[in-house]
Amino acid sequence: MSDGERTVTLAVVTGAHGIGGEVRLKLFTGDLSGYRSFNGGRLTVKSLRGEIARFAEVEDRTAAEALRGTELTVSRDTLPPLEEGEYYHADLIGLPAVTPDGEALGRVVLVENFGAGDVIEIERPNGRRFMIPMRPEAVPEWDGERLIVSHAFAEG
Repeated sequence: MSDGERTVTLAVVTGAHGIGGEVRLKLFTGDLSGYRSFNGGRLTVKSLRGEIARFAEVEDRTAAEALRGTELTVSRDTLPPLEEGEYYHADLIGLPAVTPDGEALGRVVLVENFGAGDVIEIERPNGRRFMIPMRPEAVPEWDGERLIVSHAFAEG
């Protein structure tokens, strides 16, 4: 799959708002205002006020309620470019995790943030999972191909 085909979820519809077809959103980004179209053009923003949106394709509360649980996605290549050392969570998920000498540890399955920084969850081939902080001492290097985990943080 090429970068242009990959999608990133920026929000999810949590329910209807009012009777005119507006929806409530749970945002996964600080600012959704730079995006006018979601889900490959199937939803077009008519208005956006914080976490309340109106889509051109949604005319009433019934249609808005039907969208509950719908993820709002955009193509990965529409996201702003990153500075050195920055990453999008979506770019880490699915990466193979290895030790500095190349020993396979598993795959990144989740990125969480509990307030003190990102935490990466890695699933081993046997299904067991372990978590590590996304800090240089734990993850000295990563790219689009793999994530390197220091031996001190690679659980046995």
